[in-house]
Amino acid sequence: MRTIFRYLKPYVPRMSLGLFIKFIGTIMDLLLPWILSYMIDDVVPQERISLILLWGGVMLLCSAAAVITNIVANRMASWVAQHTTEAIRHDLFTRISYLSCKQIDDFTIPSLESRLTTDTYNLHQMIGMMQRLGVRAPILLLGGILVTLTLEPVLSLVLLAVLPLIGLLVFAVSRKGIPLYGNLQQGIDSMVRTVRENIAGIRVIKALSKTEYEQNRFSHVNEEVVRREKKAGITMALTNPLMNLFLNIGLTMVILVGAWRVNAGLTQPGKILAFLTYFTIILNAMLSITRMFVMYSKGSASASRIHEVLSTPADLAVLEVPGAASDSHIEFQHVCFSYQKKEDTLYDINFRLKRGETLGIIGATGCGKSTLIALLMRLYDRDSGEIRIDGQPVESIPPHELHTKFGVVFQNDVLFADTIAANIDFGRELGQEAIEKAAACAQAKEFIDALPDGFSHRLTAKGTNVSGGQKQRLLIARALAGNPEILILDDSSSALDYKTDSLLRRALRSQYAKTTTIIVAQRISSILHADHILVLEDGKEIGYGTHEELLETCNIYREISISQMGGDLSA
Repeated sequence: MRTIFRYLKPYVPRMSLGLFIKFIGTIMDLLLPWILSYMIDDVVPQERISLILLWGGVMLLCSAAAVITNIVANRMASWVAQHTTEAIRHDLFTRISYLSCKQIDDFTIPSLESRLTTDTYNLHQMIGMMQRLGVRAPILLLGGILVTLTLEPVLSLVLLAVLPLIGLLVFAVSRKGIPLYGNLQQGIDSMVRTVRENIAGIRVIKALSKTEYEQNRFSHVNEEVVRREKKAGITMALTNPLMNLFLNIGLTMVILVGAWRVNAGLTQPGKILAFLTYFTIILNAMLSITRMFVMYSKGSASASRIHEVLSTPADLAVLEVPGAASDSHIEFQHVCFSYQKKEDTLYDINFRLKRGETLGIIGATGCGKSTLIALLMRLYDRDSGEIRIDGQPVESIPPHELHTKFGVVFQNDVLFADTIAANIDFGRELGQEAIEKAAACAQAKEFIDALPDGFSHRLTAKGTNVSGGQKQRLLIARALAGNPEILILDDSSSALDYKTDSLLRRALRSQYAKTTTIIVAQRISSILHADHILVLEDGKEIGYGTHEELLETCNIYREISISQMGGDLSA
């Protein structure tokens, strides 16, 4: 909760003013039963209409003041809750954006999504309710008790006997409820993950007629969320009926004792009426406090989850590691890496590239091709070995400086719901000339010009209104538009026909001759003319050289070449 207080600190003056206004309105509410009691016991017996009208007018003014101040205070509370949550959501989104890939893997994307949405909503509700009821309910409770003590000390003892029981009830239920709401949020994370997987794989699900299977899988997760929510809800709901039981027992005792005291002439009817009104006020205040504890339980669980992300230490810190003079642009030396730190995903990888050279990487699915790219861009840190760019270790290069060296198309890259030009530019404020040059090199300009709006044509989310080949060409154009030092194409030509693929490679050689290129591919034809080819199997380097050299020295490469191209077709 300390994190939340830090965000509330700038709004303390406004909150203080709102709470003071709320205090005034609450005092007005407390005065009404007292004025009514005074009118019944002291004003009415005088039979003076003027005094009755006067005190009736005072009651109207108090009522109006209570309504106006409560409305103003509630609006101020909502404003503070809104702006505080906005700031938290902004910082949370920013922090998530700078989490390392390992940290995102640890939290999981569905969990981060629910923290950014459901948890911040719970926090918003808690902050608003604490301001609206956090002052009003305690003042009504304590004020009501103090006034009843002045009105009827004997009857107040009945009330005071009930309050400790209520306090213990609220404490016990709230103590158990907070962990239950934490478990509920974890269940929501699982449900979000299931929905994401279902939506992302909707085509596969339909193609394999697994709709019913996915419905059953979602039903299981949904039922688990309902079970956890029911358990938390039932636990917290115990407070209302039990509090009503205790308070109504107390109210019954008050009526019985009060009737006896009036009959004995020890008190007046107006005081009993006021006491009953105050008792009702106290009852409502206790119920409000119960609602606050329910919302606090949700908000506290959500605040802990948000704090967990915001307080996560920065990963992949920039280290002061000295560089060394090198004629290599990119260098891997005995690099090993494992995601779970148990079994190596990559083992003893070695290669060097000079500026402008092209490296082709080929191997079976899951052999570590994309992982190697992630290590080069320092999306993860290698376990051992060295990775250098221009002789400088990647861990010593600031992230912004490092990542601007790259133009990259990932294996499962995305296009955004915006124009083609905006997708290629990607917020870098590139000129139209650079955008068109990149599109032409990526063999995308021809189909873009054929569209009615050209570069202003709007794409849908994930580029679902263009074909797979067109999507890949737009992604390649985005990577080329920034004129990168290093171009990475991670299986980004799988949807291109051989002619387009050949034209793309020819354009890269002629227009981006000084750009070091790394091509991850499944097809020999895509890396046939690369300066170096790295063959991976189970994370190990089993071949490195040119196409001709590998045909002679690497059996697996030769088999792939024969199966795809019928042998050595390098000529």
